[in-house]
Amino acid sequence: MRQTYPYLLDDRTHALRMGLIVLQSDETIERDFHQIFAPSDTAIYVTRVPSGAKVTPDTLQRMAIDLPEAAALFPPVPLDVVGYACTSGASQIGSSSVADCIKASSKAKHVTDPLSAARAAFETLRLKKVGLVSPYIASVAAPLEAALSTQQTKIVASLSFGEADEAKVARISRASLADAARALAQAHDLDGVFLSCTNLRTLALIEPLEQELGLAILSSNQVIAWHMSKLSGTPVTQGSGRLFQQPMAPQEDASASRAT
Repeated sequence: MRQTYPYLLDDRTHALRMGLIVLQSDETIERDFHQIFAPSDTAIYVTRVPSGAKVTPDTLQRMAIDLPEAAALFPPVPLDVVGYACTSGASQIGSSSVADCIKASSKAKHVTDPLSAARAAFETLRLKKVGLVSPYIASVAAPLEAALSTQQTKIVASLSFGEADEAKVARISRASLADAARALAQAHDLDGVFLSCTNLRTLALIEPLEQELGLAILSSNQVIAWHMSKLSGTPVTQGSGRLFQQPMAPQEDASASRAT
């Protein structure tokens, strides 16, 4: 005999809610976020957006079509911040367009991405001369260099691995990344190095390279986690590098950014 059994509903609320839009091809950022953010009353909801197996201007631009649908897959609850986890995608689509796509389909209070977050981090650390390490082909790297440069901060030198295959990007060795950062630091007068791409395994390199090179070392996953933390008030358990040790300079909502 089957019976319907009565139940009670809890008022299940979270102090804070964050959303993260991850590329279909990304194998790295979710693990980094589990390390950075402590188990707490903060909910981190993750959705994925279709992305090409190759990183090219065309495949990056196409993500703009699918971003609203990806954002619509978040639970229908208010979100304190949503992060779009693609540095090169933000530079191709434009941070303001990314924010518009996400806000149109979700209840996001703030929106950010690694490009907006990197610019905010440069300002907070007062970096003037930054070197860029990326895996990208030239047609992807060049727009990013331009988008990262501001009146206060210039990308004065860059090194790229020239790799378009996302599966290979996720497997570029930490030794290769560290060697590229060292090469930039030795050849140029810098006060920081930015390791660009959410699929690169950079988190464990940040503090050792800062100690070795005496420079600020930033990475895509680090800066977007930091910016989401600051915009939402979410605490972190393991914030790598000097960035997490600094108070954040006054910033506009990243969703109002006009970086392109």
